[in-house]
Formats: sequence, C-alpha cells, structure tokens
Amino acid sequence: VQLQAYGGGLVQAGGSLRLSCAASGRTFSSYDMGWFRQAPGKEREFVAFISRSSSSTDYLGSVRGRFTISRDNAKNMVYLQANSLKPEDTAVYYCAAGRLYRSDSVYLEPTYWGQGTQVTVSS
Repeated sequence: VQLQAYGGGLVQAGGSLRLSCAASGRTFSSYDMGWFRQAPGKEREFVAFISRSSSSTDYLGSVRGRFTISRDNAKNMVYLQANSLKPEDTAVYYCAAGRLYRSDSVYLEPTYWGQGTQVTVSS
C-alpha cells in the first residue's frame, strides 16, 4: 500500500483543516488506518485510528472532541477533520496503514507510512 497525505497548511488558532490520505492498491479495505503527528523536537505520537469497517475509532486525549477520523473504502481514502485547532497541534501529520491490536488498550501498529503533511497553527 502506498499512501499520499495532503491538506495541511497554515491556519489561525480556532480554525479548521481537513487532512486527506489517498491509498493505492486494491487491499485498502483490509487495513486499519490511522493518523500520527510529529512536532519539532518531539517523538511521533498517535492521533487517531479507524478500523477497517469504520466500526471503531479512537483518539489522542488532547484532540478528542475536536478531530474526527473517517474513511471511504470505495475511494481508498482516509480523512482527518481537525477543528478548533490550537498552536500545540502544529506538527507534521502522517497517515498510516496497519492492524489494530489489543493489550491493555486497543492500538494501531503501522505497517505502511505516507509522507507527512505540515500543519501550522498560529496564535
């Protein structure tokens, strides 16, 4: 699976962006999908995941209620609607395809990564 993320940009605090990720290949619907982000000087962190059938989603606590992940298996697309953006959301955002696993909690283990798209939120 090849992934291409786009839709980032510069936005003022309180604004919105819709990130998109286009996947190639006929097996898109067999992958759980997610978004991760990496801010300057920080480690990459999980933002959101969505299961293959869209029946299950989860979010990083600090974005829950502001971000919404969705997917369209017919179009091989996954989206991240980011509302009420804050300066601390500034990061490079990456989409990923992989599998959900359950231990103490459910988490996405990425197999494939897309290139990042920059999101910058000004105060």
